[in-house]
Amino acid sequence: MSLRPAMLLRVFIPFALGFFLSYLFRTVNAVIAPDLVRDVGVDPASLGLLTSAYFLSFAAFQLPLGVLLDRYGPRRVEATLLLFAAAGAFVFARAETLTGLMIGRALIGLGVSACLMAAFKAFTLWFPPERLPLANGIQMISGGVGALAATTPVELSLQWTDWRGVFLILAGFTVAAAICVFLIVPEKPGTHSGETLREQLTGIRQVFTSMTFWAIAPWAVAAQAAYLSIVGLWSGPWLRDVANYDRMAVANTLMGVSLAMIVGYFALGAITERLARRNIQPMTVAATGLLAFISVQSLLVLQLTELTLPLWLLFGFCGTSCILPYAVLSQSFPKHLSGRANTGLNLLVFIAAFTAQWVIGLIINLWPQSVSGGYNASGYSTGFGLILALQIAAAFWYFLSSKRVLNAPKQLFSD
Repeated sequence: MSLRPAMLLRVFIPFALGFFLSYLFRTVNAVIAPDLVRDVGVDPASLGLLTSAYFLSFAAFQLPLGVLLDRYGPRRVEATLLLFAAAGAFVFARAETLTGLMIGRALIGLGVSACLMAAFKAFTLWFPPERLPLANGIQMISGGVGALAATTPVELSLQWTDWRGVFLILAGFTVAAAICVFLIVPEKPGTHSGETLREQLTGIRQVFTSMTFWAIAPWAVAAQAAYLSIVGLWSGPWLRDVANYDRMAVANTLMGVSLAMIVGYFALGAITERLARRNIQPMTVAATGLLAFISVQSLLVLQLTELTLPLWLLFGFCGTSCILPYAVLSQSFPKHLSGRANTGLNLLVFIAAFTAQWVIGLIINLWPQSVSGGYNASGYSTGFGLILALQIAAAFWYFLSSKRVLNAPKQLFSD
């Protein structure tokens, strides 16, 4: 399949803009956390709960989202939902209480819940299967740029406005992104599902009863939960309390992590596509990257502060391998189920990310705060260690189950 460059740009750029904003919203609290603590007065557990409200509403909408994407297409679904994200950013900017902030954060999570899955659905419709790992990787670069924008640029913007002003600006940008998606993204004729609601629900059951899905999902979910919960919130406080970085050093280090993410998403997508030509399966590449990710987290749990910068850069780079299982699932199910397969995985990922982000805060809260208001290093080590242990267990499950389930790609959907 060959597409004109103009058509490629019409498919890529609007979804890239949406995912840029999605990731910016997802990670910005790592930088503004001290301001939220000061202005609203929240403890670590409440901060974790507030930030993870994004993940909870995001997760809650994934199954309906899969049905909507397969039925109405990615263009209309994402454009509509981005308006909810804009409303959420406005509510967050105006809120005076923890409850108000959580409502705004939850609306943002709902509104950006389609930003990645809509893009993946569009790529499944427009691109051949062998191009999906690279296409997905390029899409993820826009998320890395969003995470990059949520670091030093946000910290610098706080010198002329406050966090409320930042969110008001984001609300305006999100409305613009919704208009961009609706007006620019092309519709591919004949790709909307004509299934009845019962048939669509049966499709969800087919995904969740597939042995292929359950061979891949646990490790992908555990790794993504670690990546999203730590980068999205606890990386910033860790750098402050364990490495003793000041605010600008924290922001600059997180910017480095975001740059490493951008490099990782592109590099792993390109490598996966190249190796596929040599009959090396995408999940083999993913497993290798996820094992490296586990190794990096093990060193972070040990709190080797002399290696702070390289470890966090490697965290950003190796964690990008978490996205490869989505491409594997896209190729493992019929196209009319691809939206439900990926949103099914995303449902589990964001429930886990919500839980991980909150639980890490609960664990950190078990230790007393320092005189300066920081959190105890032992809390981070224990919280990160628990998430790491779950990934190790999921990796064992994958290697035990994959030999039986994943060795016959042509029969993946027959489970």
